[in-house]
Amino acid sequence: MCAAISTSDPALVPAPAARRAPRIPPWLPGPALAVGIAALLVASVAIAGGGLQLRTLTVVEIIVDLLAGATCAAAVLVAPSARRLHLSTRIAIAAFAGLEVLTGLSLIWSIDPSGAWIEANRTFSLLAAFGAGIALARLAPHRWRALLGAILLASASLSLYALLTKVFPAWLAPDETYARLQQPFEYWNAVGLLAALGVPPALWLGSRRDGHGVVNALAFPLLALFLITILVAYSRGALLAVLVGVALWLWLVPLRLRSAAVLAPPVIAGLLVSFWTFTQDGLDKDGAPLWLRRNAGDEFGVALIATGVVMLAAGLYIVFSREDRRLSPAARRGWGTALLVTLALVPVAVAGALAASSRGFGGSISHGWHSLTDPNANTPANDPSRLTAVGSVRARYWREAIDIFKARPAVGVGAGGYAIARSRFRRDTLDVHHAHGYLVQTAADLGIAGQLLSLVLFGAWVASALRAAAIWRPWPPGLGDAERQGLVTLAILVAVFGVHSLIDWTWFIPGTALPALLCAGWLSGRAAGPPRAPGATLRRELPWRAAAAAVVFAAALAGAFATLGPERAAIRVDDALAALAAGQPDRARTLANEAVQANPLAVEPLFTLSRIEATQGRIPQASAPLEHAVQLQPANPTTWLHLAGFELATLHDRSAAKRDVRPALYLDPRSTYAQALYIAAATKPAKP
Repeated sequence: MCAAISTSDPALVPAPAARRAPRIPPWLPGPALAVGIAALLVASVAIAGGGLQLRTLTVVEIIVDLLAGATCAAAVLVAPSARRLHLSTRIAIAAFAGLEVLTGLSLIWSIDPSGAWIEANRTFSLLAAFGAGIALARLAPHRWRALLGAILLASASLSLYALLTKVFPAWLAPDETYARLQQPFEYWNAVGLLAALGVPPALWLGSRRDGHGVVNALAFPLLALFLITILVAYSRGALLAVLVGVALWLWLVPLRLRSAAVLAPPVIAGLLVSFWTFTQDGLDKDGAPLWLRRNAGDEFGVALIATGVVMLAAGLYIVFSREDRRLSPAARRGWGTALLVTLALVPVAVAGALAASSRGFGGSISHGWHSLTDPNANTPANDPSRLTAVGSVRARYWREAIDIFKARPAVGVGAGGYAIARSRFRRDTLDVHHAHGYLVQTAADLGIAGQLLSLVLFGAWVASALRAAAIWRPWPPGLGDAERQGLVTLAILVAVFGVHSLIDWTWFIPGTALPALLCAGWLSGRAAGPPRAPGATLRRELPWRAAAAAVVFAAALAGAFATLGPERAAIRVDDALAALAAGQPDRARTLANEAVQANPLAVEPLFTLSRIEATQGRIPQASAPLEHAVQLQPANPTTWLHLAGFELATLHDRSAAKRDVRPALYLDPRSTYAQALYIAAATKPAKP
């Protein structure tokens, strides 16, 4: 622990002199692996974006399932068998699998069984990505640089694209109305998080002792790029996650002076460029006309190029000068002391600013806590001032999730049920799909059972990560200083994602969840377990390995096939509506029935089938699907509203409509449509 808080740069534990360089498989070149993983991560963002469109999400999930299944099967079949997986890794796998099983079983009691099916598919893909990370660590345990490089490359390319939407608005974002960066995810906090995930690898790149100096100097412009992206996206959650990640880096990695030299220039440059953008109406005002955005974008592009050139020059100078002029022990201690004093003065300066405010120190703390937890807090302005605002509407979503949890604490309302269940407890008319926080979302959807499985998964993963990265003793055999720093970087990257997931729903987004889960799996896979029995060889183990690999890949195929159900039903619904609009009712009816068969848990195909039958004057056949929808999802106010609306508008049965709209009003008291429907059903028709 003393070494962990030292201000000097020597390694935490000196490497034994007899330690040999790791033997890296020649059949898995590092650059190719890095480019391949980066291409897959970028493709997941290009295809699925924010993960809200079922069709594109399904494509990404199928690709992840199949690639992860093939990788895991290969690891089971041919991975070296010197050591078994550590107990903590096996517990983490079991807990993650248990979470997937619980999510799938929640179809039985979910108020939205179709949504639970979709969430089970999503959870299976996340489990597959975690397993793929473990498998890669078993197949090529010393290719950790490739994983760090892949995430750095993906984060940099997507962050640059996000900024280029400001530079070339006419080409990349002609219809954009918001000033905040939101492409390519269509969600600003996901943009900020992806940039935040690139900060730990960039710190590792600029601080490491090995590698070519020119390559290491690229960390300087990359860090400036990430900081500008986070600030221009106005993402407070990403900024908080980055601060936590940097603090963990300075605590756990004994390269603090190098890290400070890598951080200082990009932070200064990034702040200057970001503050300049905050003064440009074409860059920080919602609804700015395209001509104004184009003019400001030209200047912004010049600023980005200038920043990149200056940061690269500064990086080259710092990287090569520190190798030529090494500090003496006394100078290192002096600079280390100065760094510690500077870091210690930061909270002092913050406390002084709070004390000098009109509310005083205690009043400012109390006001900030109240703003953070007040469910009735005003939404911060959609401008740079939100970066310093404490209040948020998240407290409202969290309160509603807690209310849902209290109503059904054991197993929740079922995976994906928060969006429907919150309508009973909400005090506004907003349609919110996520609780903006993993803990509260899991509590509402899966109850105590989901929380316990998540807690076991978290604890087991932390234990395996601590063991793999030698953050505390014992020091694993064959682990060098450079690899330890790389594995610690992977752990910090996962921590950045975890902090952000506590206050947002970005684990639903493939482009931000997949990098973190790959890193988490890699760390778990590197946790060495007990050695196998003497005499265990690949040839002797080949029969059972082949059988296990076949089972693993079959499970991946089954998961990919199960993912198709909701997406096939959605396609059939769209085709049925198009056929109905084209005057083909028989074809529309056939397609609607196929949608019902593809996803018998969804109500949208039933609504479509009822509409088709009603247009043909088949009233009894139109009523039956609506009644079935109510039986399928009785806790969903939408099913009651469809039935009551049909009874009022088509059957002209006011008493039945009044009877069936009451459950909808109970389940969603704030629904203006339900209120209007009740009034219409309760009001006697006027005499002609």
